[in-house]
Amino acid sequence: MTIGIIHNRPIPKGEPNWESSLDVMVQVEAIATALRELGHEPATIPFDRDLATFVARLRQAEVEVVFNLCESVDDDPLLMGHPAAVLELLGLPFTGSSAMALTVSTDKVLVKRAMQAAGLPTPGFFLYEGGPVALPPQLTFPLLMKPRWQDASIGIDQDSLLRAPAGMEPALAAHYASFGPLVVEEYLAGREFNVALLGYPEPRVMPLAEIDFSGFPTDLFRIVGYRAKWEEDSPEYRATNRVFPDLPPPLAAELRRVAAECFHLFDLRDYGRVDLRLDGQGRVQVLEINANPCLSPDAGFPAAVAANGLDYTAMVAELLALVTKRKDK
Repeated sequence: MTIGIIHNRPIPKGEPNWESSLDVMVQVEAIATALRELGHEPATIPFDRDLATFVARLRQAEVEVVFNLCESVDDDPLLMGHPAAVLELLGLPFTGSSAMALTVSTDKVLVKRAMQAAGLPTPGFFLYEGGPVALPPQLTFPLLMKPRWQDASIGIDQDSLLRAPAGMEPALAAHYASFGPLVVEEYLAGREFNVALLGYPEPRVMPLAEIDFSGFPTDLFRIVGYRAKWEEDSPEYRATNRVFPDLPPPLAAELRRVAAECFHLFDLRDYGRVDLRLDGQGRVQVLEINANPCLSPDAGFPAAVAANGLDYTAMVAELLALVTKRKDK
């Protein structure tokens, strides 16, 4: 088949957050290579606001199914679901979650409220949209500021931590000026896990990955911030290693259960990743839902799939089988 690989246009190198934006092209190349190994013809097509050109290129290439790697439109995360919506309107089957699921899971506030309503554990929080703060009395410091709409740890680093009420409002105002509305949640100091799920409608939970902070600088909060994810020369990057530990069966079972419930609650499809932490009492708490996790060969999702016995090309083949099944219905 001719298989489209659609992606957002990365921002130029050197601009703020260019490292996370440019990573999509690593994913494009890796998937194109795997598709060729599987005997298919990839057609790489960028997605931006020029819909006429985008649709014309799809039709010219006679694309039959699509790998959707779009993480934004023109670097606007609010539009993350729009490429999927266009594909839905065109009747083209594509990998991954629907436009609705991508849009909802990108909004950290909606995610938090949905989890609370469903009884799923997540750190306490409040929404900051500028102005005076009425701090919920049940929240305990430190607190972590997260941009409501961004992913890839954009806007999350050591200066995102609020250690005490003193100085909180100026720090919130400064972060808001840079990133817009903020989710401000309790910082949990416990172990952090990433749970990858593959399949649809019932996903298989891949081996449980943990972020190993044992070598993390002792004067820093243990978070996987932007530097830890993208700046290879930073001490945070060098000290956040991924491991697949042997866990006590009750903890492993709870991580799997909560991650699978999140997958279903947000109507994810084909693949996804749920990030979790343990609180001070050792209870599992959900940090993030990622309906469109990074598929770069060195990223967490392919690593978890590999730990389950599938190499990168086999992973792409499985994703392709899922979308082809929808195409043939």
